[in-house]
Amino acid sequence: MTSAATVPPTPFLVRHGVPPGLRGLVAGIVGYSESCDRPVVRRQVAGTLIPLVLSSGPTLDVVGAAGEDGARRYGSFVAGFMPNPVTTSFETRQCCLQIYLTPIGAFRLLRRPGRELTARVVDVDDVTRAFGQPVLEELWSARTWARRFDLIDRRLLTLSSSAPEPAPYVKWMWRRIQRTGGRARIDDLVRQTGWSHRHVIARFTEQIGVGPKLASRVVRFERAMSALRYHSAADVAAQLGFADQSHLVREVRSFSGWAPGALKAAQPTTAYSAIGNHPGSVGSGSVDRRERRSGAVARWDRPRGRGHWSGGVRWTEACTP
Repeated sequence: MTSAATVPPTPFLVRHGVPPGLRGLVAGIVGYSESCDRPVVRRQVAGTLIPLVLSSGPTLDVVGAAGEDGARRYGSFVAGFMPNPVTTSFETRQCCLQIYLTPIGAFRLLRRPGRELTARVVDVDDVTRAFGQPVLEELWSARTWARRFDLIDRRLLTLSSSAPEPAPYVKWMWRRIQRTGGRARIDDLVRQTGWSHRHVIARFTEQIGVGPKLASRVVRFERAMSALRYHSAADVAAQLGFADQSHLVREVRSFSGWAPGALKAAQPTTAYSAIGNHPGSVGSGSVDRRERRSGAVARWDRPRGRGHWSGGVRWTEACTP
């Protein structure tokens, strides 16, 4: 018999479709809750999406963010473009609403250069006043996820109506890097902008958060991580344009902290698995057609009985507030 102390945590997500007016800025929005009878420690791999986390009260400890020695505790926060893995932990409970921003969306909606947030986790009050205490109180006084999502939609759409625009060539380069899975030649992209190499790299780094070469590496890692669930490391290396398998292994270790085989076995939750999407499709704000039901509840637990499964996530039909 399994004792209560060894029962694994059972987190669930309530996914919300991105309004058309926010597509390209917001990749996904989810309600998240998890309870456990012991501390939960997870490794978060590198990624291109920027989570804006609005907590109902419980805190999260983060280890490995730039500029921090040891663990730091956060309530509501923004985590910038992460080119390295970090470790998170909490004691017994988490309950929050997570908004996954694209790098362009973070620049526009948060009104902060991406460079200021890169590899950092920052209290939301230190980033933007748009999600301060009055908004959090209104958010968590709502009794259903549907009402909470409606409030957030309206808030984000208001912000987008007066949001600053990135340099057109920065936006274009980022989209080309995404659409090519990180395989576009940066020198060719820079040449096509008509601006000097130094100028383009500086503006891209300031607005996206990292330089285009590092951005390309993280984009390709995200594709590789997804592909490794179904294909061998050798096949993934060949398909995604790595120099060889050892090159893939080095990149996976750098961005996840695991070798490819260990990464496949661990199957860590990522921003893309949270929003029910896959790398390369966030521009449209769409989700996998099998997971498009707004308000559906996703649970991470072992398969048992009948039901729909995708990416280690269990779906139920009901919407749970």
